[in-house]
Amino acid sequence: MRTVDGRVAGRRGQATRQKLLDCLSEMLSSSPYRDVKVIDVARKAGTSPATFYQYFPDVEGAVLEIAEQMAAEGAGLTELLEGRSWAGKSGWQTAQELVDGFLDFWKKHEAILRVVDLGAAEGDKRFYKIRMKILNSVNNSLADSITELRSKGRVDKDVNPSAVAGSLVAMLAAVAAHQKGFSSWGVKQAELKPNLALLVHLGVTGRKPSK
Repeated sequence: MRTVDGRVAGRRGQATRQKLLDCLSEMLSSSPYRDVKVIDVARKAGTSPATFYQYFPDVEGAVLEIAEQMAAEGAGLTELLEGRSWAGKSGWQTAQELVDGFLDFWKKHEAILRVVDLGAAEGDKRFYKIRMKILNSVNNSLADSITELRSKGRVDKDVNPSAVAGSLVAMLAAVAAHQKGFSSWGVKQAELKPNLALLVHLGVTGRKPSK
């Protein structure tokens, strides 16, 4: 772990650096990204702006650090699909656990994902790469599952696994980012997950689930 000027940060420095990141994360959950200033982050962490600049070039640099940590955790979403079956009742369970895990991840990291989505939408390649890293952890596994089902004749040969997987992941991301909005449509969280899992199961297998 190094400072901006290339020096190796000691244990105390690393703790200060992490505290700054933790405070920034907390602030992003209650304030618009553009309104967060270095002086406010430093004050919340009980240190000075000069100390902040020892570890990060600016607020955006610190946000990218948080986003990278979150993306590394997001790589674990692959485990929701590794070695899982899409046949019969097992397939329904796979769909449900994928939806649960994906929505829970998005809810846990809602604040930083909102910033990542904003940066990606504005064409910032750094944020775009982070967003794709998270989505690819599910997209690639889903595409592999659909390819395998097609090779066994359980999915129509005209189906494009990458296109279906990409569409499902884009749907999951959009729904995950809109979780709070469903209540205005009269949809409870407990109702959202099984219905989303139904769409995922239909998308992957082309069949209604066996419950």
